[in-house]
Amino acid sequence: MRRTIVAAVVAAALVGAGASAAVTAHDDDGWSHPMMSDGQLAGRLGGERGGPRHMTGFAAGHHVAAASEQEYLAEMVAHHDEAIVAARELRRSDRAVMRRFGERIVAAQSARVAQMESWLAEWYPDDSTDVDYEPMMRDLTGLSGDRLDRTFLEDMVGHHMAAVMMSQHGLASRLFDHDEVAALAADIRDEQHAEILRMRVWLRDWFGVRWMH
Repeated sequence: MRRTIVAAVVAAALVGAGASAAVTAHDDDGWSHPMMSDGQLAGRLGGERGGPRHMTGFAAGHHVAAASEQEYLAEMVAHHDEAIVAARELRRSDRAVMRRFGERIVAAQSARVAQMESWLAEWYPDDSTDVDYEPMMRDLTGLSGDRLDRTFLEDMVGHHMAAVMMSQHGLASRLFDHDEVAALAADIRDEQHAEILRMRVWLRDWFGVRWMH
């Protein structure tokens, strides 16, 4: 039931904004995959088979629709901070591609946190940046080898889904007062959309986790 609700929310947000054209994503490791349109992604978010509850557990405890630009930024800072902490644990991965993936997440999301915090300080100096954020990632500190990689990938797929949903909802509802925030939200949506596809390929190839098509 929870998975169905998540898929419906994503579909409403993504399709409401209009499906984007499919493009191809590439990275430095030679990975390439045709990105699905937003409408196709919405259909697949609810179709995983064999994934644990952590991949969709954000539906009950996490905001997928901010009420204001300030709330979006504050929520996304907390969301990125958690991803940075988790991605740093990939320094211990046995797979070089996972170590590089973690490094890129830390670098990209740290830069975004700094940017979002500067906007909050400049545009909303009198507003609290405290958010009621419920952690989405399991503790990775005691894990290693395949357990570390699989747990990270399983949890980060759901973590990215939440960011895609929140960003697309903000764009579709014209929530943002500044063009810079709208551009950031589009970047987060598109980048994390591509990373969801990449992580699902790794889960399939390394651990046999498959999704319905």
